[in-house]
Amino acid sequence: MGLDLVTGGCGFIGSHLVDALLAEGRIVRVLDNLSSGRRQNLAHHVDNSSLVIHEGSVADPVAVEGAMVGVERVFHLAALADIVPSIQKPEAYFRSNVDGTFVLCEAARRASVRRFVYAASSSCYGVPDTYPTPETAPIDPRYPYALTKYLGEATVMHWAAVYKLPALSLRLFNVYGPRSRTSGAYGAVFGVFLGQMLANQPLTVVGDGSQTRDFTFVTDVARAFVTAAKSHRSGRIYNVGTGQDVSVNRLVELLGGTKVVHIPKRPGEPECTRADTSRICTELGWQSKIPIEEGVRIMLNNIDHWQDAPVWTVDKISDATADWFMYLSSR
Repeated sequence: MGLDLVTGGCGFIGSHLVDALLAEGRIVRVLDNLSSGRRQNLAHHVDNSSLVIHEGSVADPVAVEGAMVGVERVFHLAALADIVPSIQKPEAYFRSNVDGTFVLCEAARRASVRRFVYAASSSCYGVPDTYPTPETAPIDPRYPYALTKYLGEATVMHWAAVYKLPALSLRLFNVYGPRSRTSGAYGAVFGVFLGQMLANQPLTVVGDGSQTRDFTFVTDVARAFVTAAKSHRSGRIYNVGTGQDVSVNRLVELLGGTKVVHIPKRPGEPECTRADTSRICTELGWQSKIPIEEGVRIMLNNIDHWQDAPVWTVDKISDATADWFMYLSSR
C-alpha cells in the first residue's frame, strides 16, 4: 500500500478524495490547517489506521517537509477560496495559494514523488468567449482568488517542465455535494439556497436566473483526481466538469423552491460556465457520472448538514458583496 498526501484533506472536496483513496487501499496522510476544513468531515474514518491527519499550513516549509516524508503521490487541494475575501485580503490569498503551492512543489521535487495532482479553478477563464470552454481558452482572472489559483497552476506546470515533476492540473467547474462548507463568506449557490430553504426564507436568485453553470458532483471530482494520479502523463491541464450547463432557475425548480427574490447581477461573473471535457475523456478516460437531478436528490437527503449555515438575506448579501461591486464594476 502506497502513501498519499492530500493537502486540504479535511475540506469539502479533499475529504471525498480521502474517501476514494482509502477505498482503494491507499495509506493517506492529510495536511490541513483547519481554517475552513473540519476534522468532522473525516470522522467516519476515526478508527482507520490508514489515515493520519497533520495540522499545518502548506505555506510552512517545516510542516510540509514533515508531511512529505515517504510520500509517493501528492494531491494539492489546500487553498483559500471565495471571491470577496480575496478582494479584501489579497496578501493572505497569495501566501496560501501561490507561496503555499511553491513550497509544496519544492518539497515534492526533493522527495521525488511519483505523481503530483493540483486542484485548479475554472475561474481562470474569467468570462469566456467560447462554450463549451476548452483548456486552450484565454486566461482572464477577474479577482485575486482566480489569479492566485492560476498562478499556483502555472507554478506546478513550470516545475513539471523544468524539474520534471510528474504533475497534472485539474481545472474544476462548480463543484457541489455533501460536506460543502456551511460557514464563512457568502459563496456557492447550493449552500446559500439550502440554508435559506431550512430557514423558510426566499431563495436569492442573481439577475433573472437564466445564467447557467456546469455543476459537477463532488464524487465525480474525487474520481477525476484518482484517475489523474494513475496516469503516466505530465505537464497537462484538464477541465473537470459535466460538459452540461444548468440554469439557476432549473436548480430552483429541482430544489423545490417556491419563494424567490431577485438580486442584482454581479460584475465579473460569466453568463455561462460549461467545460469542454474532450481532453480528459480522450487522454485519461474520465467522464462525469452523476446527473444534476441525482446530485440534487443527494443534497436534499443531506440537507441537515446546512442546519447551522448562515441564512443569507438580501440585505446581508448586499453588505457582503459591497467590495465585489466596488472593485469589479469597472472591469
